[in-house]
Amino acid sequence: MPSSLEVRLAESVVDADLLDRGGVGLTIHGRRATITLDRPDKLNAQTPHTWQALREIGRSLSAEIRVVVLRGAGRAFSAGLDRRMFSPEGVDGAPGLAALAERPTEQSDAEIAGYQQAFSWLREPERVTIAAVRGHAIGAGFQLALACDMRVLATDARLRMAETGLGLVPDLGGTLPLVRAVGYARAVEICVTGREVTAEEAMRIGLANQVVDPDGLDAAVDALVESVSAPPEGAVRETLSLLALADEAVDPEQQLAAERAAQLRRITELAQQLGVVR
Repeated sequence: MPSSLEVRLAESVVDADLLDRGGVGLTIHGRRATITLDRPDKLNAQTPHTWQALREIGRSLSAEIRVVVLRGAGRAFSAGLDRRMFSPEGVDGAPGLAALAERPTEQSDAEIAGYQQAFSWLREPERVTIAAVRGHAIGAGFQLALACDMRVLATDARLRMAETGLGLVPDLGGTLPLVRAVGYARAVEICVTGREVTAEEAMRIGLANQVVDPDGLDAAVDALVESVSAPPEGAVRETLSLLALADEAVDPEQQLAAERAAQLRRITELAQQLGVVR
């Protein structure tokens, strides 16, 4: 349970009503932020309010936060999109998906772009992000886990990209990290068939960094947080930027130049800290 101080810190970062409306919990402990999808009775199904809350967290977290852990309350990470979004009424003032077809294309495009921002900030190099996944991570839930730098899975985790079977496409940023993790052909199979990927398979094909017993998930994540928090912040940030650039299959000379520039920034900063240069 978060302490009262952690709760107050979180509420000072993001409006409590926004978090409550989105079914999202936020606790801050030192330089770690933990985001919890907190609708366990709905298997943490997501709505546009969820994405608004996640987007605002990404915009508001202090630069002091070095690690973000994303988890789900209860027995699932996230069962994906709240099915009420397929109805004309939508969810609590947020219009259903059909409303996007009734608006001008530019307006609907901007709306979806806003949804995507709830996911995309998790891959920015300012901090390391870790998804702690137990139970189902379906559709938007799978894409949210894919948005993180690393994934620790419980043995009962089940991943599934369900959008194509519903006549839709994965549009929350999940296609790129999926292809980068498992390759084009396997990503096609996972998306088009909509089949489940078990935790064991996820580890084997590169979707998981660790697989642990459900009872050991929190401890495994805590140990990983401690490990990634140990190096100097600037070195981690620069390394994440370099790895993201390398993942884009850039020209080798461009990558080497980026490494040189990053190293010179690090050497300069370290020398300044030691008082060698001003």
